[in-house]
Amino acid sequence: MENINILFICSRNQWRSPTGEQIWRRQAGVNARSAGTSPKAKRTVNMKDIQWADIIFVMENKHKQRLMAEFTQLLAHKTVHILDIPDEYQYMDSELVDILTHSVSAYLKTA
Repeated sequence: MENINILFICSRNQWRSPTGEQIWRRQAGVNARSAGTSPKAKRTVNMKDIQWADIIFVMENKHKQRLMAEFTQLLAHKTVHILDIPDEYQYMDSELVDILTHSVSAYLKTA
């Protein structure tokens, strides 16, 4: 079976999405990347990221809205899941790790 490509998106690619990437990049059968929607993000999401991803996880609805506005055509056949994780965690915060591990696992079991 082929690896699944997972893209994690938050605003500034500082805390939440890099944590998702760090957790899931260690899992067998998973390739993970992270990016942000803000022009001030450490790594701003681009067309190649969207094309690469099999599944996209965004932290908040506003991230999905921004992706849909910028990459409408590319997202036509992509799955985008909103995790509803507020911007109140630091990188690798234990609670954030637990939330991301459980919520993403649930989606991957149904994928």
